[in-house]
Amino acid sequence: MSAAANLEDVPSMDLMTELLRRMKCESKPDKRLILVGPPGSGKGTQSPIIKDEYCLCHLATGDMLRAAVSAKTPLGIKAKETMEKGELVSDDLVVGIIDDALKKPSCQKGFILDGFPRTVVQAQKLDDMLDKRGVKVDKVLNFAIDDAILEEIITGRWIHPSSGRTYHTKFAPPKVAGVDDVTGEPLIQRKDDTAAVLKSRLEAFHKQTEPVIDYYNKKGIVANLPAEKPPQEVTAEVKKTLS
Repeated sequence: MSAAANLEDVPSMDLMTELLRRMKCESKPDKRLILVGPPGSGKGTQSPIIKDEYCLCHLATGDMLRAAVSAKTPLGIKAKETMEKGELVSDDLVVGIIDDALKKPSCQKGFILDGFPRTVVQAQKLDDMLDKRGVKVDKVLNFAIDDAILEEIITGRWIHPSSGRTYHTKFAPPKVAGVDDVTGEPLIQRKDDTAAVLKSRLEAFHKQTEPVIDYYNKKGIVANLPAEKPPQEVTAEVKKTLS
């Protein structure tokens, strides 16, 4: 199907919305951002806000890999073969998939990368690829938070599975411990939200990713955000950093 035929099928409202978005985005400066931080530090909360505010595309490498595999792009086919062998997808392949994604109109103003690079080698390969495009990473937003605070935040989270309502033993406790305010049904804790799981994820983060922060620090582009603060305050800090 040609692009024109595709556009004919798009509701007018959606076309107008997209047109207005693009006009608004024209005046925005280009920004290429990397979000770094341990699991639960709030990257997932902030990235949609940053994406909309600065008209960037959000590149989550896991999603992109899955999309490339299902779209059967040349790199996707290669990635599928690798994964079927039970091997890890190479850094070059992931950087290639990011390179492909940057050709899309939604990435015209720049991008937010989350979950990549996780190692210094990946950071260097990313830099080389951007270098060939004549651009570079503008800012690395480091969601800095103390392990002990993070443990308190994460291990205190409880959810009501059928409604998705969330509680926190310290910050937003249910009226009655262990049960949902509305239905009175028991609350559960996600498998990932235990101290043991968090400990191993944090160890991996410190070992692999902290050198990446040092790598970008040497380039003078790291901004440390107070990730333990309420989300609105973190958003305000992000805007201050990027203005």
